Amino acid sequence: MFFDNYRKKEDGAVRFYDLHSKRTRILLVVIYLICLAVIIVSLFPPIWVFLASFKDIKEFRRNATILPSQFDFGVYAKTWSDLKFAKFYINSLISAVGSVLSAVIFNGLLAYVLGVIKPKGHKIIYGLVMWSLLIPATTSVVALFININRIGLNQSFLPLWLSFGANAFYVVLFKQFFERLPKELVEAAKLDGCGYLKTFSRVILPLSKSIVMVVVIFAVNAAWSDFLLPYLVLNGSGKETVMVRLFMFRTSNATDVEVLRAVAFSIIPPVILFAIFQKQITEGASAGAIKG
Repeated sequence: MFFDNYRKKEDGAVRFYDLHSKRTRILLVVIYLICLAVIIVSLFPPIWVFLASFKDIKEFRRNATILPSQFDFGVYAKTWSDLKFAKFYINSLISAVGSVLSAVIFNGLLAYVLGVIKPKGHKIIYGLVMWSLLIPATTSVVALFININRIGLNQSFLPLWLSFGANAFYVVLFKQFFERLPKELVEAAKLDGCGYLKTFSRVILPLSKSIVMVVVIFAVNAAWSDFLLPYLVLNGSGKETVMVRLFMFRTSNATDVEVLRAVAFSIIPPVILFAIFQKQITEGASAGAIKG
């Protein structure tokens, strides 16, 4: 019964006729058990945070059990009101929306030039893009922060948005996907009098909804969970994001349980986003990464 789902499976690493081998069946069960263990290990921290956040401070410090004595969702409403979390949610939303637009437009335009227009020297530029993937992002934070201050963009969302407009990983995803699009459509757009920008906006992007959705999801998740650059740029401006606010709790009067509830608030949007669009993430990522 465990292997019934494989009866109609005709492709993939394991097909139904492969299960005639006892060794294959054992290996498949072992793989499922390993995946189950990984899921348990991955889900335990957020589940613990969610359950522990229902406790009061005395129960949290004295009771070592995972389950709280009662589930009172009113404590979440109280913590949301006391910590004024709506303001930081709005700030994170502004940061995420601008980051998504920059990630799609700027990285998409560069990938369009490298993968479709292909001017002279495009291979050199693409080589530099690939080379930048080897450089840890934190190595450029100091220089980036100094330049942000010099041009007067500190305490603004603009540096956060633009930082997502220069992401080599997104460029690679876009380029690999754009190169698989039918060239006849681009040529037809040229014959109709479309320039480069009009071809990009009216032909390339509408045909690339799957990879655009992948980049959008990645950018939202990255912008929402980013801490270092928002902390350096927005600290003390009143525009702090959720992650910056969580760090600021170390000097506040918030109790440990209130901090746990704040952590729960911070992880809810990415979890919901992944749960809804996990199929698009896997399908779009594979479509953008495989050239064929």
